[in-house]
Amino acid sequence: MLTATARAWLDSALRDAAARAPGWEERFVTAGRHCGRTDTDEARTLLLRAAAAGPDTLTRLYHHGTAAERRAVLLSLPALVTGPEALPLVEDALRTHDTTLIAAALGPYAATHLTPHTWRHALLKCLFTGVPVSAVAGLAERAAGDTELARMLADHAAERTAAGRAVPADLAFVLALTAAAEES
Repeated sequence: MLTATARAWLDSALRDAAARAPGWEERFVTAGRHCGRTDTDEARTLLLRAAAAGPDTLTRLYHHGTAAERRAVLLSLPALVTGPEALPLVEDALRTHDTTLIAAALGPYAATHLTPHTWRHALLKCLFTGVPVSAVAGLAERAAGDTELARMLADHAAERTAAGRAVPADLAFVLALTAAAEES
């Protein structure tokens, strides 16, 4: 819950963003100082939406931003970009080892735009890094009947077992999802 001071700051920042007033991007950057840790993602995504930020602005903010600013850009993609223009941002986040970026990258935008090959590898990255698969948008729909994903998951489980490592609990859940369409 935003404090009254934070709410007043955000309201002013949203007016600036909607008007594309000079300095709205600076407000995007400083949102964490004004809105507190728990509300910063929401404040930043609201600012991006108010400004109707396009792919070029989102790309610039992503590449020049902190991890928290990058996360907000990724979270805003479904509302701001309808085509695949922002896929390079998602792919960049998936190359990191920052689990907050990986989770944000696998939201609804990725569910719609990632190729099956890239999506499968992103899902495996979740298993490697401990990102809960509950963070993956469209998981059940994309995994259903995906025999290649089932093979990859079985191979991953076999490698982990052979190395004497635990198999992530989420792996069995996703593997069951791959069989869901086959049983119907």
